[in-house]
Amino acid sequence: MRNIIHLATDARETLVDITEQVRAVAKASGVRNGLVSVYAQGATAAIMIQENWDESVQTDVVNFLRQLIPKGVWLHDAQDGNGDAHLKSGLVGPSETIPLIEGELGLSRWQNIFVCEFDGPRQDRRVAVTVISDD
Repeated sequence: MRNIIHLATDARETLVDITEQVRAVAKASGVRNGLVSVYAQGATAAIMIQENWDESVQTDVVNFLRQLIPKGVWLHDAQDGNGDAHLKSGLVGPSETIPLIEGELGLSRWQNIFVCEFDGPRQDRRVAVTVISDD
């Protein structure tokens, strides 16, 4: 089963928690045991599993990547000013795979699934969620 999550982002760089949307897709699939693939469609977004309790961790991720890959110094900036967004999304990666165990996402208590937006705000950022059964 595959479903597309549509979301809007409100900042150029932000992490958006999509755990509940992914959980709903997994539940609707009826699969009890398998894998859930979460894939960001677009070359300037990524998927990250990260701390869900303290929002400062998400802010730290954004700030760290800003320091590591600053805006405005890359060759691609001559085309559309988002060279840093492409590098950040490539470094973090477009997807994560989560085990589905007895109908539940195999995340720990402190983990959630985030879309990393690096070139927002966007009105329709899309994430493909695919559920694969191993039953």
